[in-house]
Amino acid sequence: MHRSDFYFDLPPELIADRPAAARDGSRLLVLDEMGRVAHHRFPALLDYLREGDLLVFNNTRVIPARVFACKDTGGRVEIMLERVVSDREALVQMRVSKPPKAGALLSLCANAEAAPGDETLRVLGRDGAMFRLASERPLLEVLAAWGHMPLPPYIERADTEEDQQRYQTVYASRDGAVAAPTAGLHFTDELIAACKGKGVDTGFVTLHVGAGTFQPVRCDDIRDHQMHSEWLEVSEELVSQVKACRARGGRVVAVGTTSVRSLETASQSGEISPFAGDSQIFIYPGYEFRSVDAMVTNFHLPESTLIMLVSAFCGRERILAAYQQAIAERYRFFSYGDAMLLFPRVPEEGDTP
Repeated sequence: MHRSDFYFDLPPELIADRPAAARDGSRLLVLDEMGRVAHHRFPALLDYLREGDLLVFNNTRVIPARVFACKDTGGRVEIMLERVVSDREALVQMRVSKPPKAGALLSLCANAEAAPGDETLRVLGRDGAMFRLASERPLLEVLAAWGHMPLPPYIERADTEEDQQRYQTVYASRDGAVAAPTAGLHFTDELIAACKGKGVDTGFVTLHVGAGTFQPVRCDDIRDHQMHSEWLEVSEELVSQVKACRARGGRVVAVGTTSVRSLETASQSGEISPFAGDSQIFIYPGYEFRSVDAMVTNFHLPESTLIMLVSAFCGRERILAAYQQAIAERYRFFSYGDAMLLFPRVPEEGDTP
């Protein structure tokens, strides 16, 4: 299966660079088991949920992971944190004209044009394509003082105060992500309460989304792609909730591809069990889902691992046809865009994945 099999042409004006006026004000495209499409506003999700279902959210919290700095030569540096390694160390990607050497100090700046401040990060060395940096005080304190919200690379503007709230889910509780689990951005406290009032259970996984989520698939044969690693946790409590949902005939509805990847990582033995650690799971057509019955997700980039994941769930041709409908209907795409509710593809005789 080739990367180009997952290409679609998206008019650039459909890329949402700002959130909708209200969290739940986005649109919702529903793709059912037979490939039929319906168009709604996001609160209509409630109409598709049933008593006994389980909504699984990712409770990771986005940290202000983009930092600007200066080298002692005056050269500008843009730092994107990839992963917190310890209380005072992190792995980062770095945009810089000449890579700094181990031992170099980087003076932090308030923004890309500001003069250097009085706090520094030390370069410990390289770790593959990344750099390992250390701070003198707890890293999360440094980021709180100097960091910016790590908006996706296709949003070509500076972050604002609004992004500090809107590029974060209302239920975020565990610091560590450098990109938002964007399907959850549409949920309000009121909508979650309405789901519970209908008899829908809610549970949480944690997957700290890394900057690698935006890395393109570069190889033509997608089976040769090396998936980036992300830390996740599926607790014993959530496992019990999934099993109870199954026992009562409910459906497990994953909110976002990060929740899907968490649940499926924890189900690789064939039955879901607690899991904590790194995952490089790569889901593409031909994959057999074990723990997810439906998913809420945003629209994904062409040829990305995420459009491959939803293609595995619904069928590639059906997903691409639904995307074409969304384009024709002028849906808003990507992180700040509109949402989809997807149900698994029911195979038909003679069809293709």
